Amino acid sequence: MERSWTINGRFLAQPLTGVQRYAFEIVRALDELIVNQPLLASRLKIELLVPRDAKVPSLRAISTRAIAIAPMHGHLWEQAALAAHVRGGLLSFCNTGPLSVRKQILCIHDVNTRTYPQSYSLPFRLLYRTLLPALGRRVAAVATVSRYSAGELVRHRICGPDKITVIPNGHEHAASWKPRHSQRTRAVAGRDTIVVIGSAIAHKNTGLIIGMAERLAAVGLRIAVVGMSDARVYRTSGRKESASNVTWLGRLSDEELAALLQDCLCLAFPSFIEGFGLPPLEAMAIGCPIVVSNRASLPEICGEAALYASPNDAEAWFDRFMRVRNMPDVRDEMIGIGRMQASNFQWKASASRYLDIMAVLDGMSKPSGGPVAVSIA
Repeated sequence: MERSWTINGRFLAQPLTGVQRYAFEIVRALDELIVNQPLLASRLKIELLVPRDAKVPSLRAISTRAIAIAPMHGHLWEQAALAAHVRGGLLSFCNTGPLSVRKQILCIHDVNTRTYPQSYSLPFRLLYRTLLPALGRRVAAVATVSRYSAGELVRHRICGPDKITVIPNGHEHAASWKPRHSQRTRAVAGRDTIVVIGSAIAHKNTGLIIGMAERLAAVGLRIAVVGMSDARVYRTSGRKESASNVTWLGRLSDEELAALLQDCLCLAFPSFIEGFGLPPLEAMAIGCPIVVSNRASLPEICGEAALYASPNDAEAWFDRFMRVRNMPDVRDEMIGIGRMQASNFQWKASASRYLDIMAVLDGMSKPSGGPVAVSIA
């Protein structure tokens, strides 16, 4: 008997951030697994449903169909148009999905709208405060990207621990990037440059590093800030661009980012909260040392590869930067450990976990690897 599953392709009509990257790479890994290891996907047929304006990836085993019902888009498309065309189970990888579909595996990446509400607009906070618990109760299974996020989902009563599986991000996409400088990245690259990813969104805490600009300039260091924020979702703090050693680069291509990360002192990632923390993982995969916050999921993801500092302690961050700059052996060791740490996170392994849950929900025997749900300490 054929097993039918649908993928919620709304993410393909959205700007690419960490959440959309997760969905894209999981879909691509699922497609490769079905082609190369068909026994893992016995009698399984998967269809990717996308909005009319989506950028559709090239896939071999997963079919694609556009659902265009004017004027539906965004959440309305997801709740109505998508829901009406789901066949069998549904995979939703980007925090939300249709409430009417119970046989659904939903990935909720974080509960940052609750733990750091000042980063988000009021309408967005109200939507997620209502929608996430309702989905958590109704869907068959919930995935999330770290044990930290799993604990937060339980703490905020989005769902119970018996429903959660931790399915993290992978590193392979970053390892395959072809570094290529543009004029603007080449102008700021070098071993005297600290890269910050996250723009001015409050919980990204870039202000901590920007506030150190004059002190860093005094020892010959520059700051390059990568990223932009969506004003419909995020509330951003004011940007101070008076310091001559701070450059705001906005969005970069993958090739530009890879070149900048390979040609800098380190990545600084001072977030107060992160559901996962994809930029440090990407930096480790590329061979860039990382200095990160000691909060939330970051110690779980970065392990012994990072230097850690409190997101409230500028003095500690300055000390870590000096260690990376003045101790070449430490920097080289961080690069080696970072590559090994990154290799622990693989898209194919994560996609395989989704196949496991799909098989259980389809009534097949549980995989030999053990139960699907994880216990949350």
